[in-house]
Amino acid sequence: MRRNLWVIDLTLLIAVVITGLVLKQKWSESSERERALLRQVVASGPPPALPNIPVVSAATPANYIQVAQMMLFSKDRNPNVILDPPPPPPPPPPMPPLPVAYGVIDIGSGPTAILAEKPGATQRGYRAGEKIGAFKIVAFNNREILLDWDGKPIKKTFEEIAARKSTIPTEQQTPVPDGQAATQPQSSAPTTTNLGAGPKGPGADLGNQTKACAAGDNSPAGTVQDGFKKVVNKTPFGDVCRWEPVH
Repeated sequence: MRRNLWVIDLTLLIAVVITGLVLKQKWSESSERERALLRQVVASGPPPALPNIPVVSAATPANYIQVAQMMLFSKDRNPNVILDPPPPPPPPPPMPPLPVAYGVIDIGSGPTAILAEKPGATQRGYRAGEKIGAFKIVAFNNREILLDWDGKPIKKTFEEIAARKSTIPTEQQTPVPDGQAATQPQSSAPTTTNLGAGPKGPGADLGNQTKACAAGDNSPAGTVQDGFKKVVNKTPFGDVCRWEPVH
C-alpha cells in the first residue's frame, strides 16, 4: 500500500516539474516575440491631406429676415407697416327739390317748358340745354322731362312735378232763378276783364312778345288784359294757352 502511494507521489511530482518546464518555455517564447516586436521600426507614411477650410462669406442681413420676423421681442419683427385705411368719402349732398312745372307750350319755334325753381318762385319759359337752379334741362316733350343733376339723369313726368294748387273759388256767382237764366243772352264776343294783381292774366315771359298763362287762370279764351289777349289752341295733348299782344 505504501509502495503505491510513493508511486503516485512520484508521478505527481514529475507532472508538476514537466508543467513548470512547459510554462517557462512558453513564457520565454512570448518574451522573445515581444522584444522582437518592439525592436521593429515601422516606416511612417505621408500625412493625410486635410480638406481646405470653407470660406465664410460676410453675413447678409436680408438672409436673416425670417429669423427677425419670428422673434417676439425684435423691434423689426414685422417690417411691413400696416397703414390705416383711408377715411370713407363724405356722403353726396342730398338732391335739392325738383323744379315746379306749369305746362308746356309750342308756338312754332319749338316746345317751351314753363318752370319755376321752387314753389312760389318766378316762373318763366325754359328750353332744352338751359339750367334751372341746380338742374340742367336735357330734353323734354309734352309729357316727360329729362333733367341732369350732378351727372345723374332724372326723368319725371310733368304731372309728377306739376304745381299743386288748392281749390279756391275764383269768382263769387249769385244764383239766378231758372227762368231768368234761360232768358239771359249769351255773347260770343271777347270780354275785357281787369283782374288786377290776381292769379289770372299774363304770366311768365316766353319770348317773341308772348307770355304764359298763370296757374289757375280759368278766364275764357279771348280775354284781354294788360294789353295781351288770351289764346287757347286745341291739341291732341290738351289745351295750349298763351297770351299774345293786342295790336
